[in-house]
Amino acid sequence: SLQKAGVKVFGTSVNDIDRAEDRERFDEVLEQTKIPRPKGTSVTTVEGAVTAANEIGYPVMVRPSYVLGGRAMEIVYNEAELLDYMGRAVKVTPEHPVLVDRYMQGTEVEVDGISDGTDVIIPGIMEHIERAGVHSGDSIAVYPPQTLSSKVIYTIIDYTKRLATSLHVKGLLNSRYVVANDEVYVIEVNPRSSRTVPFLSKVTDIQMVNLATRIALGETIKGMGLKPGLADPKPYVAVKAPVFSFAKMQDVDISLGPEMKSTGEVMGIDYHYARALYKAITGAGMNIPTEGTILFTVADKDKAEMKQLAKAFSELDFRIVATEGTAKSIQSLGIDADIVGKVHERSTDIIQMIKTGKIHMVINTLTQGKGSSARDGFKIRRATVEHGIACLTSLDTAWEVLRVLNFMRERRL
Repeated sequence: SLQKAGVKVFGTSVNDIDRAEDRERFDEVLEQTKIPRPKGTSVTTVEGAVTAANEIGYPVMVRPSYVLGGRAMEIVYNEAELLDYMGRAVKVTPEHPVLVDRYMQGTEVEVDGISDGTDVIIPGIMEHIERAGVHSGDSIAVYPPQTLSSKVIYTIIDYTKRLATSLHVKGLLNSRYVVANDEVYVIEVNPRSSRTVPFLSKVTDIQMVNLATRIALGETIKGMGLKPGLADPKPYVAVKAPVFSFAKMQDVDISLGPEMKSTGEVMGIDYHYARALYKAITGAGMNIPTEGTILFTVADKDKAEMKQLAKAFSELDFRIVATEGTAKSIQSLGIDADIVGKVHERSTDIIQMIKTGKIHMVINTLTQGKGSSARDGFKIRRATVEHGIACLTSLDTAWEVLRVLNFMRERRL
């Protein structure tokens, strides 16, 4: 509207912003730059969504076009969940298409860059601890990346430069990638500032907003005497951890997913990764116990990975309790796991155990659907909020908490 009224818009043009945001136009950009993305399509009817999901293969990520904060974005695992989503979360029309993408369970990587349309400065690359599918604002992010290969890092630098120049970005851009089997796929590119700019600016000492503003007003990277490409990493590790306000928000499910729920973030810096992580999650208010009882109750799809996690916590002398199906999975490894009843099922009611301080941490992954198990999961997660107990809804976060506990134990020895 401003552009049509004759107002000069500085920086990246309105047309190029639309090329990044509009699904079909962005696909054209990716074809020109030869950059792969997870298979997906744009649909304008419910029938179209069902057909697209069957062609792509479940699970799929579904979301409206032009969203901020992952609004109304979900991962669906079958046709029933897709139909529920299409009827509940969005109103699909030709003017309001829905995007259906293949969900790739890889490592998510986030990059903030500064471009003048020809050259690009990348202050830093951030690796997410939680695998793709958890909103970037709710993920724990690590600078510099700890597990990415040199090949992946150089590919990300190359793709970021190609995207910035193809979109004629003049100022800031935020790119997100998923790395699966050492291959890089672009998820999205936002030709604007992002929530990670203050974090990266502070960590790298690069005044990103200042530089981007000067470029938007006509200066160039080389004209300012700056070197394009990835800036040299600092000799320390910085961890960005999300902060949530669930205690102040009644009836909000605390489980993490594609829709953003955090209300802030904190930063931990140290020369050792485990210490930086410990500072970040402590600063974020996560109450991690060093001993006691951990409740495991996880979805069927997570049981195989959860068994090794339970074994590791058991070796740290935590007592393990679990709902029946989860407990049997843990016991199959020869680990002691006491069975507790589901909500209001028997005297060892989980909610009562949380209220009376008999459970010190909960590891709970989301059960799909709207049945009683899904409702029980919601009640358990809310009870942990109301009684100040850490509840981890991503196994990736739980593995990192285990790493912190090992670090804390070694420090005391």
